Amino acid sequence: MIKIGTALFEAAEQFEREKGISKDILVSSLCDALVAAYKKHIKDKEATNVEAILDEQAGEIGVFRTKVVVNKVEDENTEISLENAKEIDEDVELDDEVKIEVTPENFGRVAAQSAKQVITQRIREAERKMVLDEFLSKKGTLITGIIQRRTDRAVIINIGKTDAIMPYKEQIPGEYYKPGNRIRVFVLDVKETSKLPQVIVSQAHAEIVRELFELEVPEIEDGIVEIKSISREAGFRTKLAVWSNDPSVDSVGACIGPRGSRIQTIVSELKNEKIDIVRYSEDPVEYIVNALSPARIISVDILADEEDRHEAFVIVPDDQLSLAIGREGQNVRLAHRLTGWKIDIKSESQAREIENNQAVENNYNEDEEVKEDYAIEEEEPIDEIAEEAVEETSQTGIDEEDSLDDSETQEQEEQEEV
Repeated sequence: MIKIGTALFEAAEQFEREKGISKDILVSSLCDALVAAYKKHIKDKEATNVEAILDEQAGEIGVFRTKVVVNKVEDENTEISLENAKEIDEDVELDDEVKIEVTPENFGRVAAQSAKQVITQRIREAERKMVLDEFLSKKGTLITGIIQRRTDRAVIINIGKTDAIMPYKEQIPGEYYKPGNRIRVFVLDVKETSKLPQVIVSQAHAEIVRELFELEVPEIEDGIVEIKSISREAGFRTKLAVWSNDPSVDSVGACIGPRGSRIQTIVSELKNEKIDIVRYSEDPVEYIVNALSPARIISVDILADEEDRHEAFVIVPDDQLSLAIGREGQNVRLAHRLTGWKIDIKSESQAREIENNQAVENNYNEDEEVKEDYAIEEEEPIDEIAEEAVEETSQTGIDEEDSLDDSETQEQEEQEEV
């Protein structure tokens, strides 16, 4: 046995308190290192009956081989005679297994060198797994970090045990990320690598708005108010559809808070991003009207309501058209994402012009149909007259021939009588 004392165990316990890595991991790493060193020493890496045993009370560790008790030994590495086994344990019998210490002399230096490499590797693996498990559990939630530095396309944020990456597309457009500032980000993804896990975070994702509302609005956290849908263009505007499961609780009012206190906190967190809170409705017409707020709506016509096709035609007052569409189509675009409906917006005058053009086109088509019908009615009598004339002519010809034949026969008869 190799004497290691109690310092190792004290160091392992301190390491567990500081790093959070279990003492058992260090102890098992030491045992594995000793076994690996012994197999290398005997030049038999395939040996399966070798193990290291640590006596924590005595502060000793040694290498042991498990051998089977037999009458005649054929393989010294796996078998032991009954006579030799009796020297170790008087109660041993044939076919029993006994553990025999095989720790080489002056093995401490070799074991220590091997143990250092194995323990270092195991500690790194344990840290990587611990960080991976921690941030996998935080995936889809908000965390707070400190901006470390900026690169050409990303922002590096320290989030505790590792650094997170915020890609360019996940940043708020126009936002300046100053190193040293604290920042709240949304954990988008966690990827396992050969070193520490790679954590991808975002400030532009729509779910960050949901998380902020859950933090600020107790009714949402309790399930009384439910967020049905979110559409967001980070840094500019967000639309949020909410629904109350309690008729006595106003879903929109709960999200706004007393004197707008709740919504103002969230707006400040999002760098003064505009937020529209609308009431969700199962009625598509009402839902679309709410989603297009603050514009006033005259009418909503459902053009298609199928599983893969939802289209609606919306008419607004002339002075509300630009408000309904929004800057560069932002309002109607967000309403489309919020509701899942394709929305075609026209002003009242545009709708009237379309209706008039449609009426003119319908009248034109009706006139063309009347002309075609009239032409057909005129052609039919001409054909009938022609047919009748042919029949009459044919009939007249037959009668004339018959009368000629009768006249000739009568004249012949008169001549014969004379």
